[in-house]
Amino acid sequence: MKDKTRVFSGREISSEDIEMIRWIRKTYPKLMRSELAGTVCEFIGWNTPSGRAKVPQCLECLAKLEEEGLITLPPLRLREKKKETNKATIEIDTTEISVCDMTSIEIEIVRPGKELARWREYVSRYHMLGDKKVFGSRLQYFIKSNDKELGCLQFSASSWALSEREKWIGWTAEERKERLNLIVNNSRYLIFPWVNIKNLASKALSVAIKQIQTDWLREYCYAPVLLETFVDKSHFKGTCYKAANWICLGETKGRGRIDRAHENAETIKEIYVYPLQKDFREILKGEKPCKVVTPE
Repeated sequence: MKDKTRVFSGREISSEDIEMIRWIRKTYPKLMRSELAGTVCEFIGWNTPSGRAKVPQCLECLAKLEEEGLITLPPLRLREKKKETNKATIEIDTTEISVCDMTSIEIEIVRPGKELARWREYVSRYHMLGDKKVFGSRLQYFIKSNDKELGCLQFSASSWALSEREKWIGWTAEERKERLNLIVNNSRYLIFPWVNIKNLASKALSVAIKQIQTDWLREYCYAPVLLETFVDKSHFKGTCYKAANWICLGETKGRGRIDRAHENAETIKEIYVYPLQKDFREILKGEKPCKVVTPE
């Protein structure tokens, strides 16, 4: 029976979890099995007490669900050798930067290799949430000016369900499931602590807003129409998002990405969104096809 209770490694897997796994598989078809398991863990909050994703347990769970005919997994691939990163070679320049030509602010996509290793080291050291691995579609950026690195940005998968967001869009559950990939989350934002440039944070956001659709289209063959982010009220006021004209929708429930049992208490955060084109609602509701609007 498809509605029976399934428990893997102490976690109950519901029919809604299975529906989400199917959605992830459909939305991110190029994920390898381990990446798929990591994405599932991220969405349903299947972690160890230290916050590490339970990927091995999830892989076993996915295999059993496939045996039951409930999901289809990617084909097995030969394990690739992990590229070793010599952290001793990652150089971080902490020289104070306080004067900059604001007209030259740009964001540059971070590519795998030494660039990504350096980006991850910055975020690991200086972002309060650290460098948590994300799966699925994502783009990391360096904020730069005249070849000087000033900060880091990351855009990745949006939250599976947000009542305030769905109410604001006018989404049904089916519409959300079909077009959730058209929203991306600004999941990391870091201005280096030794950089002191007035209005830099809001300026960099404005640059990202103009660039993200074309970058995402080039990298993933589709373009988002709405950005979202969360601001921890206990640490920040959301000043740069307000200055960049993001819209505050309200607050989260403080239960994490997925917490139907109301067991995983988290800090309440403010929800901010930014429409990337005027007809975003019609596109998200399936009333119009998605067409990228070229910035003027």
